[in-house]
Amino acid sequence: MDWKLEVVVVPVSDVDRAKHFYAERVGFAVDTDSRIGEEARIVQLTPRGSGCSIIIGTGISESRPGSMQGLQLVVDDIDAARAHLVAGGVDVSPVQHFEEGVKAEGRGGDWNSFVFFTDPDGNGWAVQERPARD
Repeated sequence: MDWKLEVVVVPVSDVDRAKHFYAERVGFAVDTDSRIGEEARIVQLTPRGSGCSIIIGTGISESRPGSMQGLQLVVDDIDAARAHLVAGGVDVSPVQHFEEGVKAEGRGGDWNSFVFFTDPDGNGWAVQERPARD
């Protein structure tokens, strides 16, 4: 049996601001923006090429805005990903890697090159470079 993660709820304080950030600055596709009654609004966004989406909205989570940490994206080219985020106006870290559990500047070995950013509420994201596939 396959088990696939499809959606992660990301708690935000301002849905329109977060939608703009993820769609216009980071480059996620807006799959839907709908209301369910007067209490709930669901905005689903998907990173390009991903099988998993995020949902932001109102009436969908009791988690505190900014409480999601360690959300992770994987890319083929960390430098291109960082350039894309910078071009979108995202405050993103320089390329970093881990040495003995501590962040260090520059690229690391396979699976050990990252950039980090947060959304306007402080939800934390890592972008990791995966090794080239043959």
